[in-house]
Amino acid sequence: MTIPEHLANRDIDLSALVPTTKLPQRARVVIVGGGIVGSSIAYHLTREGETDVAVIERGLLTNGTTWHAAGLVSQVRGSHALTALSRINAETYERLPAETGVETGLRRIGAVTVARTPARMQESLYAVSMARDVGVDVEIDDSVRGLGDRHGERGPVRHRLLRARR
Repeated sequence: MTIPEHLANRDIDLSALVPTTKLPQRARVVIVGGGIVGSSIAYHLTREGETDVAVIERGLLTNGTTWHAAGLVSQVRGSHALTALSRINAETYERLPAETGVETGLRRIGAVTVARTPARMQESLYAVSMARDVGVDVEIDDSVRGLGDRHGERGPVRHRLLRARR
């Protein structure tokens, strides 16, 4: 069986796959992959004074899968340690434009979580507790109503809405 050679999306911009610069002949540190992890390693190494760092990416930086998570900068995670790390990350993203001259587009405007089941509400209440522990302003709104979901509920269903502000 022969597989036809064609793009699933004919409108895709192929310029993202064309190398923009030549590979260096040598580098003290070579990082393979320019997604969030590779870019972060390069950033932190250079911030600590390393000057000979090369990031090798098959196309443009972050054009792999990193962009799928764009905008998902949470202040609260499943443990205090991960929450502290997330807050450090968010602070880093905020100062990047001043440090690098590149506008990242980060806007910290808060988040909304809708809990449609008791189990999801329990998980969300844990997150609320964690958020309050680290000083994130969180509010629970029990007045939100919506339509039934695709799992057999009919008519108006009571939801709980959790809002976290910056």
